[in-house]
Amino acid sequence: MAAYFSLILVLVTLGSGLIWLVDVIFFAPKRREKLELAQANASELSEEAIDKIVREPILVETAHSIFPVIAFVMILRSFIYEPFQIPSGSMMPTLLVGDFILVEKFSYGLRDPVWRSKLVETGEPERGDVFVFKYPENPKIDYIKRVVGLPGDKIIYRNKQLMIQEACDTGKDCAAPKLIEHTELNRGEFSQNGVPLIRLNEQLGEVNHDILINPSRPDFRQHFYPQPGMQAGEFLVPQGMYFAMGDNRDNSTDSRFWGFVPEENLVGKAVAIWISFEFERTPDDWLPTWVPTGVRFERAGGIH
Repeated sequence: MAAYFSLILVLVTLGSGLIWLVDVIFFAPKRREKLELAQANASELSEEAIDKIVREPILVETAHSIFPVIAFVMILRSFIYEPFQIPSGSMMPTLLVGDFILVEKFSYGLRDPVWRSKLVETGEPERGDVFVFKYPENPKIDYIKRVVGLPGDKIIYRNKQLMIQEACDTGKDCAAPKLIEHTELNRGEFSQNGVPLIRLNEQLGEVNHDILINPSRPDFRQHFYPQPGMQAGEFLVPQGMYFAMGDNRDNSTDSRFWGFVPEENLVGKAVAIWISFEFERTPDDWLPTWVPTGVRFERAGGIH
């Protein structure tokens, strides 16, 4: 249902607006003429009689009431900010399950909400951005990851070490791949299946952020996306595409496994957490598991 929400919102907006417009042009003038005729033939009309003559039909009254609200919501959601909920831990520790975030829709161009054609060019993803995009293998699903590779970059991921050779013009001496260095912060703050995860600080472009590494898991290079002409674990980002990775490096299905994010799949830049809920109920609790157990007020704020 969520995948069709934009289409439903547009249809409801257009439908209610069209009903209201048709009434304003054709039927409202007839009601006014009817009122003038009734007033001319009667010495005095009661308020009840006047209301009965000029009253809008239920359908028109409903359209008249909801159109301004639904149009405002459509414009806000389609072109300015859209709320999203984080459903998985692939972006830990930056984003946690239960975080509700705002995505800036105009960061990477204004698009129409149905066909997603770019209407106005406003910017492009930068290395280190946390961005939302349509999953290339199923565009009905929204994914959130971090921009690691830009068009023309060569990305190398081996033994959980990330190297980036930035794009350069053909025929020029290109810089050697640069190892993205890390500073260990702690072990055990987060865990997976009882295994303490290593929290590292990483500088990616202009963005300083933290990632998680599971020391007990291999890098699954044998399952990486096989790009023709490249060795396993090496990726050359095509023009008009981006390479995305989750901050929870060993618990993220991302570009390493399914390839690149096309520019037309971009939704927007994640800019803020507006509220964060804890969900720690068990199936034995009398309340449903989707009912929050608490609010993490301290998580509200910008995303880095």
